[in-house]
Amino acid sequence: MDRAELAVMLGDQTTACEPAREALLAGGDFVVWDGRVPSQQLAGIYAARLRRARKRGTETLALPSTVDILTRLEVDQVKIGCIFSPDRTWAFMLFLADDANTVIACTGVRQAAR
Repeated sequence: MDRAELAVMLGDQTTACEPAREALLAGGDFVVWDGRVPSQQLAGIYAARLRRARKRGTETLALPSTVDILTRLEVDQVKIGCIFSPDRTWAFMLFLADDANTVIACTGVRQAAR
């Protein structure tokens, strides 16, 4: 998958899609990993990340709506990917349909300063 294809797939699934697309088109690194992950497993993982982010005060974009989408998802397996903003201040996690032709959800997490 190339940068332009992925940018087109980032629609209005969540409010994190536009900033993710901007990061991608500005030259941010991205990857879509091989393999698939059970959607309900991801729902549990990202629900726990949402609780931790709220507890720690970590800035996120569309994490609650992404957890909602993953929880209600009727497919068994999804592909995952990530886009980093060019300055690495944000990481955007992508959840794609099994065939990797559709973005199902996207969430962003501000990265801790190093």
